[in-house]
This record gives sequence, C-alpha cells and structure tokens, in this order.
Amino acid sequence: MASPELGGGAGSYDFHLRSLSAASRDSAAAADPASDPNLLQSVRRVCEMCREAKDARDEMVARAFPVMSKLFQRCAAAPIQAVASTGVLLLTILQFFLDFGEAVLHDADGSLKIFFRSCLSREFADPVVAERTLEFLVANKTKILSSFPTLIPQFYPLLLKLIASNGERLEKKFLEMLPLMMSAGSFLPLFLSLMDLPMLVVALEKVERSSGTLIGSSIATIQKSAAPEMLLALMDEAYTGSTIEDSRGNSGSDDSSPLDLADPMFLDLLKDENDGIAAKHWISPTVSSTLQAAVNSPQSDRLKQSLEMAPRFLSLYFAIALRDVNDSLLCALIPVVMSRYAAMFPDKVFSFEKYKLPIPTFTYNPQMVRKRLSDFILAAFQRSPDIIAVLKKPITDRLGEAHDNPAKTELALHLCWAIGEHGAGGVNRKDVARELFENLELLLYENLATSRLGLSQEPGFDSMGASSRKSSQARLLCFVVTAIAKLATCHSELLPRARVSLAKVARSRTSDRRVWQRACDYLGLMNEPAICLSVLGSSTAQGNGPGIVNWCEGGTKMVAHVPFYLLAEQKGPPFHDFSFADLLPAE
Repeated sequence: MASPELGGGAGSYDFHLRSLSAASRDSAAAADPASDPNLLQSVRRVCEMCREAKDARDEMVARAFPVMSKLFQRCAAAPIQAVASTGVLLLTILQFFLDFGEAVLHDADGSLKIFFRSCLSREFADPVVAERTLEFLVANKTKILSSFPTLIPQFYPLLLKLIASNGERLEKKFLEMLPLMMSAGSFLPLFLSLMDLPMLVVALEKVERSSGTLIGSSIATIQKSAAPEMLLALMDEAYTGSTIEDSRGNSGSDDSSPLDLADPMFLDLLKDENDGIAAKHWISPTVSSTLQAAVNSPQSDRLKQSLEMAPRFLSLYFAIALRDVNDSLLCALIPVVMSRYAAMFPDKVFSFEKYKLPIPTFTYNPQMVRKRLSDFILAAFQRSPDIIAVLKKPITDRLGEAHDNPAKTELALHLCWAIGEHGAGGVNRKDVARELFENLELLLYENLATSRLGLSQEPGFDSMGASSRKSSQARLLCFVVTAIAKLATCHSELLPRARVSLAKVARSRTSDRRVWQRACDYLGLMNEPAICLSVLGSSTAQGNGPGIVNWCEGGTKMVAHVPFYLLAEQKGPPFHDFSFADLLPAE
C-alpha cells in the first residue's frame, strides 16, 4: 500500500507532481508561467517531501526531476512582457537541483547561469527577488565555491547592480558574498567596480529615467539596438587605435536626455558579466558632465546609500587581498589603486571621513575612501617590501604628479614615507634605491625653488587658500626630507648625496621652519651613525646592528641589553619619569 505522501489525495506528493506536470505542458500559460500562485507552493512541497522521505527518496527525486527541469526551462524562457516574477520560483527549483542533482547526475552549472542571464538580469531591482537571490547564494555558498568556483566571479557585475538598486537593506548579505566574487580573473575589475558603485547608481537611474522601471526590462535588451554599430566601433578601435565617437553628439551630457547607448562608460558600468577588462570609462568624454549633473542635482536615497556602502565594501576587499592574495596580484592592483586615488565620485561623504574631523570648506582633507586606498598601499608594502622595487616605475610616475592636485600630493606623501620606511625594498636593492633617491632629490629641489606646488596663482585666490597650499607643501617636504635621510641611512653609499641635499634645505631662506628644523636634526643625527641607524633605520630592511633595539622582544630582555648611549651614560637614580614597562608591548 502506498504511503499517504505518495497517495493521490490533495496535498500528497502525486497531487503536487501532477500539478507541476500540467503547468509545464500548458501552452496557454507559456506567456506567463509564474502567474499561478499555487505553482510555487507545489514546488516547495515537492522539495520538502523529497528531503523528508527516507526509503522512497531516490524514486521521488527521479520522478520529480524531469518535471522540475521542464518547468525551469519554461519559466526561464518566459517573455519579457510576463507580468508575474519568475525569480522566486526559479530559485526554488535551483535549490532542488543543488540538493538532489547528484542523485540524477545533473550538473547545475548551466541552470545557474540561465537564472543569472535570463531572470536576474531583468529582475535585479525587484526587492523580493534580490533578497531571495542573496539568501540562496549565502545558504549555498559552500557548495557553489567547491562545485562552481567561477560562477560568482563571472556574474559579480549583476550582483553589484542588485545591491546598487536595493541599497543598505541587503548590505549584510552582500558582504557575505563579496569574498566569493574575488578570483584571479575578477580581482582587478572588482576593485574598479566597487570604486564606481555610486557611478553605477547614476547610470541605473539614467536608464530608469530613459526607459521606465528597471524591473522586468533587461538593460542588455535596451542596448540591443546599438549592438551592431557598437561592435563595429569596438573592432575599429581594436585594429586602428581610433576612439569610439558619440554618434548622438552631446546626448550624454544632459542628465535628463535619453541614455546614450553607444557610450563606453554606460556599456562598461551596466554589463551583467565580468569580461576581465579593466574599466576605462573615466576617460569617456561624457563622464565629467554626467558627474557634474549628478553632483548638482539632489541625491536620491539609492545614491546616498551607495556612497555609504562603497567604503565598507572596499575595506573588506582590501582585508581579503592582504590576507589571501599573492604578491603578483598585489603588484598588479597597487598601480590601479594609485591611478584611482584622484579619480573617484566627487562627493564629500564619499571622499571624506565625516565622523572623524570637521571638514573646513577651504581645505582638502581626504579621509574616507582615499584613507582606505592609502592604508592598503602602505599595508601591502609592509607585508612585502620587495613590491616597492617591482613598482619603481609607477611610484616615480606618481611622485612626478605631486604638483597636479591635492589628492596626488597626498598620495606622493604616502609613497615618500613608504620608500624611506622600507629602504626602497631592502638593503640589496641598491639600483632601485639610487633611482628613487634621485626622484626624491628632484622633488625636493623643485619645491625649494617655488613657494607653491605648481598650483594656480591667480589674484582671485584667497589668502586662506594660499596658506593651505603652503602648509601642504611644507608637509610634503617634511616627508621628502625624512625619506631622503632614511634611505641614506639604509644605503650608506647615498649618505654623501643626502648630506648635500639636507644642507641645501638647511641653508635655504625660503624653507618652512618645520622643514628647516627637520633637515638640521637629520644632519646632526648623521654624525652619530649608530644613533642614526636606531632612529632612522628601516623597520623592515635592516637586520641586527649597533643601535638597533627590537622592542618586540623587550619583554625578555634586561635593561643591560639596551644600548648604553641611549641611557646617556647616566649614573644614579633614573633621570626620566617613565618605566620600561611603558615602552614594551603588553602580553
């Protein structure tokens, strides 16, 4: 006798299976297969019964699989004009494929890709489908990572559109999926996409204003009419080196104008799949006008939320990169990070850390995204100082751009610190150290000869702005002088040239008082090599030597192990009011 679950009564396995079989054959429902609300319930009940079954599980799965597969194909092929959303139904069937695919020898890779391309590309803005998609991916991330490792890296642009459309409500679930998006092929493009999350929101809103709601309409379909012309333009660009021209004139400059389908900026931002190509839309002729229109108009809630989320996504991305990524990928990423240090969405909430220091209207105090970029660069150099030698060319290029704008000045400042702190990559990097030293010398002499960092000197500039620029120059010079002294301390063959450079600063009448004092201090230190090595020696490039105190081992040392001259040959009671416990790291 058949069990009640397999019987033919209402609510039984056979009843739900017959309902699904009928729906998969019904030609009248082909235009809108998910319109029947009972269909989803039947799929769920069949899945639950297969999980709960014991003896007859294999038979139940074998009977259900052909019906589920046919229903999946019909829902995936549903026309764009379908009223009911197929997303949740397809996700439920996909869960069946993942749970029981091994029993019927079904590879779910093709079905997962069909879902992303035919369903999620149209319904990423639907809040219900978006949430269920992330829940599905989070619940199955272990199986997806082991069985389909390229799936999420391939479709991460679609997931970025999902979070851009739905905002902070899904941020926690998205953060769980972010590590799965990182692979060798998606590592660099993912960084650029995270940086441009606010730009993606601007592009989506432009599509929405041009073509109506984002739900139910594939952006790829919107772009379809321009595909042949765009393909020819891309081929021409690849073979002749010519740039893609805008056939619509200035259509992309007006925020209320129709979407310029041939613009590379929008084609790159709105793609559904990772093509492995680094984004180039910041050189698009329409990007400045689009950004200007976005900044001057009131910000939508989605844009505000993307400006808040992007820095948090970048923090997680950089943490994973520093923990798991090899030096080769870091060497590829760091120049891209440096190139975007001054090229990002022009919004104070995005570029500045609003919760740390008040931001005066007259000064540039980059904190938020730029601080994360600089922290990552410095942490990467700390982890692998050899990277500095490998990236000598991009580093020298950025030092040469220190005059361009305040953001590039700040980046040059961080690079100067890293060069000196790590001895240009180590004591064996003599040639690299010499070349970087020459670039530091050039930067020093250029700034000694001018009172400003090559910035505009029109009479309309207020005195407070001039004061800020002068302070910025003095700050950069302090770091340049320090880098020169530290580099010469690590590489003794550079000491004569360092003394000449520092002496010029000490004799310069136009030097800022702080720069002059620092140069004099370093000249004095160089007369005491052991002390100089202790104070200015590289933290990573030096070994044990006279004057080197490894404070990390201080807890196991006696006071007698501290170099005698550090105590200034004092006798009797201590001349200071601190104990060595204040200096040594806590257990």
